[in-house]
Amino acid sequence: MVSNFQSAPDKRKTVLIIGVNSFLGSNLAEFFRKDYRVVGTYHKKNHPLPGILTLPCDVLNKDEVQLVLYAFKPDFVLYCVGLPSLKDCADMPNSSDALNSAGLFNVAELAPRYGARIVYFSSQYVFSGLNKNYNEMDNPDVITQYGKAQASSEFYLQKSSLNYLILRCCNLYGRGIAPLKNTFFEQLQKNVKNNQGVVYDNFVHQGFLDVYYLGMILKMCIDKNVTNRLVHLSSQDTMTHFEFAKLYCEVFKESDGLINNGKWLFPIAKGSSLEKIEEHLYYKLDVLNIEGLLKIKMPTITESMEFTFKRFNGSKDAHKAVKNKGEGISFI
Repeated sequence: MVSNFQSAPDKRKTVLIIGVNSFLGSNLAEFFRKDYRVVGTYHKKNHPLPGILTLPCDVLNKDEVQLVLYAFKPDFVLYCVGLPSLKDCADMPNSSDALNSAGLFNVAELAPRYGARIVYFSSQYVFSGLNKNYNEMDNPDVITQYGKAQASSEFYLQKSSLNYLILRCCNLYGRGIAPLKNTFFEQLQKNVKNNQGVVYDNFVHQGFLDVYYLGMILKMCIDKNVTNRLVHLSSQDTMTHFEFAKLYCEVFKESDGLINNGKWLFPIAKGSSLEKIEEHLYYKLDVLNIEGLLKIKMPTITESMEFTFKRFNGSKDAHKAVKNKGEGISFI
C-alpha cells in the first residue's frame, strides 16, 4: 500500500551561515536553528552540527558561492568566515585580506540576486584605542591588520549593498565546536581547571559579551527588519583580559591565585598612527543606538558572565556539550 502522506514544507525563513564551523558560526547556528531553517558552509574540514545541513564552499570561488546561494535562496546570509586573531592577521596579511574582505565581496556581490540580506560582523579593532567612547559616526582609525581588513569590508558594504546589516562587536567569548582549537574562554577554563599559572594582558581595555548575546540581538534586528545600518554591540563597561579572568574565577567559584597580570604583544600594522604601544588602549563602544533601536539595556560584563554560568549549568568543563537556546534574560 502506497501512502499519500507528504510532509509539510518548511515555511521558516532560511539563514545561510558562511563559515558554520567557526566559533561565531557554530554558536549562531545553534542559536538560530530553533526558529529558522539553518544551512551552513565550511571550507575543508567539517564538524557536523546536529540538525543542520552543511556543505563545502570556498568563499574565494565565486562559482561555488553562487551555487550555494542558488540552491538555498536564503533570506539572510551571515558571514562568519575570517581570520579573527590579531597576531595571525599580522603574520599573514594576505590571508587576512582574503578571508576578512575578499570573500565577503564575493558573497555581497551575489547575495542580492536572491533577495538575501547579508550580515557582517565587524569589531572594535577598526579603531585605534583612544580613551573615549566610540560611536557609529566615528571614522575608523585602524592600527592593526585585522582592523584594516574589517574597516575595508564595512566601507564596501555601506557603499555597494542595498540590503545589509553590520554589527560592530566587542570581544565575544564562549565555546567553539573545533575540538583541537580552543577559544580564549575555553583555554581560560582549561588553565584554571589544571592549576596552570598564566599571564593575562592588563593593558587593553575592551567590552566582553557571551556570544549568545550576539544571537539574541541579531534575532531582534531580524524581527524588527533592521536593514542598511551599522550598530555597535558591546557590554556597558570594559575590562582587560586579566580582569576578565579574575571575574571568571569569582563567578565560577574558582581560585584566582595563578591568574597573573602582564602585557601581551599587540601587533601594530606598519604605517599606522602608532609606532608602538606605551600606554593603555581603550575600546569602548557606545551602545546607545542599539539600546534605543531595540528598546533594551545591554548588560555589564559581570551580568554577561553570570548568564554564561547559568547557560553552561555552572560547568567548568570546557568540552562538555551544553544545549541552551539563550532565552529568559530578565534585563533585556
